[in-house]
Amino acid sequence: MLKNKKILITGATGGIGKAISILFAKNNGELLLAGRNKKKLNQLRLQILKSYKIKISVYPFDISNYEETKNAFRNIFSKTKNVDVLVNNAGILKENLIGMISKKDIDQTINTNLTGPINLTQLVSKIMIKKNSSIINISSIVGTVGSKGQSLYSSSKAGLIGFTFSTAKEFASRGIRVNAIAPGFIKTKMVSKIYKNKYSEVLSSIQMKRIGKPMDVANVALFLASDLSTYVTGQVIGVDGGMII
Repeated sequence: MLKNKKILITGATGGIGKAISILFAKNNGELLLAGRNKKKLNQLRLQILKSYKIKISVYPFDISNYEETKNAFRNIFSKTKNVDVLVNNAGILKENLIGMISKKDIDQTINTNLTGPINLTQLVSKIMIKKNSSIINISSIVGTVGSKGQSLYSSSKAGLIGFTFSTAKEFASRGIRVNAIAPGFIKTKMVSKIYKNKYSEVLSSIQMKRIGKPMDVANVALFLASDLSTYVTGQVIGVDGGMII
């Protein structure tokens, strides 16, 4: 489904990012894996190459740092010249009530979850082929409905949804589609750590009565990256098992 597509995935070694990377490799995409930890990126690269004979390159950088992002983009451009699919997946989750949120957490969260994707999109969109390219922003269901104790995180993810709508309108005439995925309670280390004391409460709010798996999100990302979604843009697709219906 992704043959001949060059795909840049940020946060590639995390739970959702790793699932996306493996599924995209299975579908013959050429992967450009990005993340902060070079060692983990190389480990993921070797893991994928054991099963799939595809092209994979790694680009270690911190998306919250503009200079690192810009330098990584220059490196990508010098080696690939174009990108077909961008998956803005890198993200962090800091939980705290209003009145207790530190300036450091505000800066880290906004820079990673919102400013970073904006910066990277501005750079990468310049070298996207103008026919059926795809930008996929990994937001969150709390970016649409909010969550107690997560005003900072939900604000950053809501901002990413607004960014999705606006860029979809700007890029449509250029043949670049922009969509967002809004995962609900997905079984990753980041989310499980936050919800460990309210697992039962969260589970009871899910109509399908199970937590999601990273591959549930990856499957939707595959649809949005592939030619099956050539007439889909400006959408926010919830992957939440019915949390908000």
